[in-house]
Amino acid sequence: MEPVELRLLDALACLMGLAGCACFALLLRLASPYGRYASQWPGPRLPARAAWALQELPALAWPLLECACTSAPCLDRVPNRVLLAMFFVHYVHRALIFPFLIRGGKPMPLFCCVTAFLFCLYNGYLQSRYLSQYAVYAEDWVTQPRFLAGFALWLTGMLVNIHSDHILRNLRKPEETGYKIPRGGLFEYVTAANYFGEIVEWCGFALASWSLQGGAFALFTFTNLFPRAQQHHRWYLEKFEDYPKSRKVIIPFFY
Repeated sequence: MEPVELRLLDALACLMGLAGCACFALLLRLASPYGRYASQWPGPRLPARAAWALQELPALAWPLLECACTSAPCLDRVPNRVLLAMFFVHYVHRALIFPFLIRGGKPMPLFCCVTAFLFCLYNGYLQSRYLSQYAVYAEDWVTQPRFLAGFALWLTGMLVNIHSDHILRNLRKPEETGYKIPRGGLFEYVTAANYFGEIVEWCGFALASWSLQGGAFALFTFTNLFPRAQQHHRWYLEKFEDYPKSRKVIIPFFY
């Protein structure tokens, strides 16, 4: 008989997938509450740096908690440690590095920060508990094609995401205001290069982990970022007459 918690983790993964579909439908109708669109949303706000660091912290804390736990049997295996490290590395950057690189970010609505915090708490538990307690892989899993392809996608996506964020941060000089058209990197091909990178990253993680939990996270990432990429694309086309018409929304050469 499967452990009760493993069944719970499977149910939570399915719920995440359903929530992602609902989020997709909602974001097609509502403006994103981040950045340039945040002013359309009412309520109290938090400084951008503090909000980003706070909301990402639970996903950083869960892997640390599991590593500190004496009853994490699966972390004796190399594949589980590598996969949990992949998840952890992303959130080291998101919680401890990315927020402090933000230049003059617009305050974030409190409700947005709270919902992101709750998602990271939920997903941090889901991924960390599954990989530390229940995921079973062959000892040579890290040399098998699925893992290698997934790891390559994960690393490529993370680097694209970080590089694209760097381009966006440096669009304006310190004394400048207003918006500019992003240039360079994958922005030459798509409007939402940073979102494309993050989607590729978590699809790679899902492939490398070959799990329902990883797949649910990849699906949620896609359903959350795809409508926002469409919104960005429409905004740029409306604001800039010289916006490159050949530039796709989020998938280079296709869409």
